[in-house]
Amino acid sequence: MEVPCLNSGEVLVSLDIGTDTVKVVIGEVLEDSLNIIGVGTSKSNGMRKGAIVDIERTVQAIKGAVDQAERMVGMDIHSVVVGVNGSHVQLQPCHGVVAVQSENREITDEDVTRVIEGAQVISIPPEREIVDVIPKQFIVDGQSEINDPRGMIGVRLEMEGTIITCSKTMLHNILKCVEQAGLVISDICLQPLAAGTIALSNDEKNLGIALVDIGAGSTTVSVYENDHLVATSVLPLGGDNITKDLSVGLRTSIEESEKVKQSYGHAYYPNANEDESFKVSVIGSENKKTFNQLELSDIIEARLEEIYLYVRREVQRMGFYDLPGGYVLTGGSMKLPGTLELAQEVLHENVRMAIPNYIGVREPQYTAGVGILKFAYHNARIQGKDLSPSVTIHSQGDQPTKRSRKSEQKGSNKSKKKESKIANLFKYFFEE
Repeated sequence: MEVPCLNSGEVLVSLDIGTDTVKVVIGEVLEDSLNIIGVGTSKSNGMRKGAIVDIERTVQAIKGAVDQAERMVGMDIHSVVVGVNGSHVQLQPCHGVVAVQSENREITDEDVTRVIEGAQVISIPPEREIVDVIPKQFIVDGQSEINDPRGMIGVRLEMEGTIITCSKTMLHNILKCVEQAGLVISDICLQPLAAGTIALSNDEKNLGIALVDIGAGSTTVSVYENDHLVATSVLPLGGDNITKDLSVGLRTSIEESEKVKQSYGHAYYPNANEDESFKVSVIGSENKKTFNQLELSDIIEARLEEIYLYVRREVQRMGFYDLPGGYVLTGGSMKLPGTLELAQEVLHENVRMAIPNYIGVREPQYTAGVGILKFAYHNARIQGKDLSPSVTIHSQGDQPTKRSRKSEQKGSNKSKKKESKIANLFKYFFEE
């Protein structure tokens, strides 16, 4: 027997499909708090530089991460909020205006929905798809800077915001992978926006700051000003480049280079320990060669310094030469010791590390996954989206089911009163 899991708070599940690892985070979201109740990770072999290159391998990685999270908490995961990222994502401003419809002139959920839909009536190329609309402010009869107009009295409702568009092909690949893994997409979030909810304070967003998420295959640079995301870009450099450099420098396999990097790596040469040594297998030979952390750090520092310089150049290319808040670093590649010290030396700005402050996810690689939960919940409340229950709890004696629930989902989806934009997008790709 299964029972819905929505007792004290709303349980949401985030899916972060990374180049190196697929991460699933289950969280119970209350009004202003978040409790992480389950985490699942799986090695990702179907991604290159943040893009899907092998559907089947990506599907298997998603299934592996979901199954691990399910076993941890004794729940069945049905739907997920997916984070999207990549150089194909674009931001553009939008503006919507509607007349308040109710007789008493009180602004309702329906008015907010209409003004957001009205803002989407813009011309976009046929190869692009609108993923989301993020309101910056609502304006009621000329009064601006309103965060939530519902319940107010007015005649004219306006919304200024940002439309997020991405490549239809890229989105199609993500949808297909999640669908083949037996899951439903309840919402789609832009990862830099999601990560910003966890990594940055309101004061930092207002002052102006760059959030740098350095993953395995790519580096995402996002700039915030006046409390809003104003620019985002993706560089095709990341931790995998460091691993490849180590493979060449140590003359060993990529797999062993990654293990050595995680176990003995140090990103800041002056702090590396010459006495800490290790052995690696040399390609083409049965012998092992001994290296120390100082030699390892010499290779790691050179590549990471290059990544930091590219980040600074990209921020300047986007038109930002003076960010009072400096830089905030996060992402899986920031687990290496010494990354912060090197960034402070190279960037000559205020630099700090952002790590989620929740039990079980206190590593920089989980920043986006945890952020997706908070952002999706907050965004759904403002826009009036209905995020259906993502999980069900196993009663005593039940065993977790395998990942083959497509038939169950098709039956349950028929009872939905209103189909979301995600569902319509799903039809567009899969019903032909």
